[in-house]
Amino acid sequence: MDRGASSLRSVARVIVLALLWGSTFLWIDLALRGLSPLQVTFARCAVGSLVLLAACRLAGHRLPRGRTTWRHLVVAAFFCNALPFALFSLGQQTVDSGMAGVLNATTPLWTIALALVLGTERTPHAGRSAGLLLGFAGTIVLFAPWQATGATGWGTLAILGAAASYAVAFTYMGRTLVRRGTPTISLSTAQLLAAAGLTATVMPLGGGLAPFDPTPTVVVAALVLGVLCTALTFHLTYRIINDEGATNAAVVGYLLPVVSVLLGVAVLGEQLHTRLLIGMAVVLVGVALTRRFPARSATPPAGTGAGALPAAEDAAASAAATSVAPDPDTPTDGEPLSGRGTS
Repeated sequence: MDRGASSLRSVARVIVLALLWGSTFLWIDLALRGLSPLQVTFARCAVGSLVLLAACRLAGHRLPRGRTTWRHLVVAAFFCNALPFALFSLGQQTVDSGMAGVLNATTPLWTIALALVLGTERTPHAGRSAGLLLGFAGTIVLFAPWQATGATGWGTLAILGAAASYAVAFTYMGRTLVRRGTPTISLSTAQLLAAAGLTATVMPLGGGLAPFDPTPTVVVAALVLGVLCTALTFHLTYRIINDEGATNAAVVGYLLPVVSVLLGVAVLGEQLHTRLLIGMAVVLVGVALTRRFPARSATPPAGTGAGALPAAEDAAASAAATSVAPDPDTPTDGEPLSGRGTS
């Protein structure tokens, strides 16, 4: 395939991923019309894991077997799937889908801040620091603490908590799970299965067993969330990272707020407030500055193994990525049904 065709395919994948991932907030809003936040979370994890499980079997791969791998997967599933999915659903009871998408764009900023706190990144370049401060300033504009009170204020905090949870997840995965040569389809399946299990355990306590209204709109929204906005987005992100690297995958993060805002206005009739536009612009400029000036790692990078993915730099590119590795003591993790290989 010539370079031009390859470039077009790359752009097409980024656009499709941005549309699917950015539309997540729209479908959550529709699903909440008949389901509780926890029910939306469970439906998303369960449907997504079943789709990936079928794809995993068709590809001839098994799920990971090592205990250490599964312990790490459970932690990653909590911070990267179960908790943020629930917080997004909870927050969107009072926050517009467009605002939710913009607030989600703060994930790279939380990741950098966490890396500085943990000491995995040295004192950043002045331009990178400016981007970090600018991004959080934009977040304050969006949050508008001078007027965000009551349910709206708590909803905004819940969505910011979800973005911060992604940052924790990416940092943890970069230190303990991310390695090369592992079939991503089996690992992403295992992570979503773990997330579904975690959500199921708290269903009786968090309103998960409350009556629901399965209207056609609600059912379609739940299915789209599970199949397209969870399972398929995971797969597309893995493919982009595997084929082109995490840096190219980061482009998607810049498109999410635009997609979520436009869909909210066009489909749900949400108001396009001036404050939202200003806050979105400030956040995106801040994130762009942090990407413009590379991170300065506090420790030498490892070729493979823990720390192979710089937490502050590549985590922003991996917002839907959960590429993880098997327990080194169990070489059969992710082994195809017939011979070894990767997906």
